[in-house]
Amino acid sequence: MTTQGKTHLDAQYGLLTSIATEAGVSLSTVSKVVHRRRDVGAATRARVEELLARSGYVRPWERETDGPRQIIAVFRDLSGPYTLEVVRGIVDAAGELGIDVVTGTTSRRSISQWLEECVALGAAGLIIVISMLADEDQRRIVDQQLPVVLIDPLSAPSGDIPSIGVTNWSGAREAVQHLLELGHIRIGMVAGRSHSLAGAARVHGYRAALEEAGIAYDPGIVRSTDFDYAEALVAGLQILRTDDPPTAVFAASDAQALGVLEAARQQGLAVPADLSVMSFDDTLVAAMASPPLSAVRQPFEELGHEATRVLMQFAEGRPPASPRIELATELVLRTSTSAPRAVNTA
Repeated sequence: MTTQGKTHLDAQYGLLTSIATEAGVSLSTVSKVVHRRRDVGAATRARVEELLARSGYVRPWERETDGPRQIIAVFRDLSGPYTLEVVRGIVDAAGELGIDVVTGTTSRRSISQWLEECVALGAAGLIIVISMLADEDQRRIVDQQLPVVLIDPLSAPSGDIPSIGVTNWSGAREAVQHLLELGHIRIGMVAGRSHSLAGAARVHGYRAALEEAGIAYDPGIVRSTDFDYAEALVAGLQILRTDDPPTAVFAASDAQALGVLEAARQQGLAVPADLSVMSFDDTLVAAMASPPLSAVRQPFEELGHEATRVLMQFAEGRPPASPRIELATELVLRTSTSAPRAVNTA
């Protein structure tokens, strides 16, 4: 954080603390009034608003600036196809509203530091993508009523922090059902880590489809990795080298599906003749893969638009009706999936 930003943050904190003391309320109550939350009594709200006006306090999103308002979008990294799609959705949505987007990662700066930066910059709020929120950060967001929206959080957030994702369970279930309908009964999976809410939901959807079809879950053909190409390549080789390898593999992300395609190539297997590969995401790389990947499509543009819309409403004191918003996925069929060879030659 710059010295100027730190000085501004300290001044803002000191002013709001002073107002809380004079009004005889907590700093959290003052923050709620600042962000126009509804859960403050009328008399208390009027008193705090009077003190805010008397002190000349201007809410961050109401300040006159030489340029557009800002929001901050923070990612774990900016290297994968998923990240690039989400960035584009947020930037496009913000551009339509005349808002600048500051992007960053948690590799060099913690979530706590990004929260401080958000206040120091006078940004309207913060969008955090695929990150684990520490308890301390969650308490600060809730207590200070900071406008924060999460996209695909790794852990379940407080009910006071809105999150946006997709129908991971039903999307995964539909993907596996497609493979079952093609005639596959031996279906492996390269899954996400169990601590990831999205990854866990996709595994549960995979297992639900197998159970509904009367097929026993076999952990021997399931591996969990990060949503990562290199790890998925290793996992794919392990699955394909088992004594009874699958005829189809469902990957929890496009990056992992690309790893499975390479594993199949190294094993001398043709896709889809020898092995069907199904993915989840449908980023730009899915259609460019060889062969093009059948996939569960996430509505990335809509994710970005919805996160930006919810954040701006939140910053204006209008929290969403539901703390969790899930957008529908769509099954996109290409040439990486077909009936297993035994069915094809029957």
